[in-house]
Amino acid sequence: MARILVIEDNPDNMTLSVLLLHSAGHTVFSAVDAEAGLTLAHAELPDLILMDIQLPGMDGLQATGLLKGHHATAAIPIIALTALAMKGDEERIRAAGCDGYIAKPMSVHGFLRAIAAQLAAKTIAA
Repeated sequence: MARILVIEDNPDNMTLSVLLLHSAGHTVFSAVDAEAGLTLAHAELPDLILMDIQLPGMDGLQATGLLKGHHATAAIPIIALTALAMKGDEERIRAAGCDGYIAKPMSVHGFLRAIAAQLAAKTIAA
């Protein structure tokens, strides 16, 4: 299965994401802020990154820009996990470089489908 990095500052959301990903057979790395997430992304080169947008310090959109702008991490798909679900938020998030978008609160099936779709797209593109 895939190696997935979760960057999420909310402990409950992190626990749920990690539990769901482990139950699907994935290896999970986790970070509670963008800076730690960037370090892990460069060290581990995961197959997929789940990025909270509203993070302390550097936000998820800034972190996404840095990841997409670096040759080693540019091809890693990034799915935004966010409570930003107002009209226009998804378009703004995708324009910042995120490859997918999952609104919180999330459905378990929608969460797993979005991850499977991004991993399948990455495999096809490779």
